Amino acid sequence: MKFKKKSKLNVAIPTTSMPDIIFMLLIFFMVATVFKQFSGLKVQLPEAQRIQKVPVSKRLIITVWVDLNNKVVCDGFNLKDIKNLRNVVYQKLVKEPQSQIALKIDKNSNMGFVNKVHQELRKANALKVHYFAKPGAGGRG
Repeated sequence: MKFKKKSKLNVAIPTTSMPDIIFMLLIFFMVATVFKQFSGLKVQLPEAQRIQKVPVSKRLIITVWVDLNNKVVCDGFNLKDIKNLRNVVYQKLVKEPQSQIALKIDKNSNMGFVNKVHQELRKANALKVHYFAKPGAGGRG
């Protein structure tokens, strides 16, 4: 008696839905990933006895950091020359006129340089300026 050979089973993983799975994973990781935001320069904020929170959306804040070595960073733009601050702030104000400036200035920075920062902000027509500080003795946050 002759037995027929059974045909070999094809044991392959179906790949027809593979692009769909990859696409869904890609979307998941794009949505779930959080990028570290730029934290600016390392500054020691001055202390204040009374601090008031500004009721403005974070989207409408233009943050300017000034450190002890007279380095200036404006929302991630490392400015080599203080005159560039005027252009960067002006462009941001053109896009979003409701924006306000938040200054994070080192407590030991040169006040002559801080005055130059103020002058550049005035030339950019940035008149709504707020200062960051940390709660000091007897202060409240």
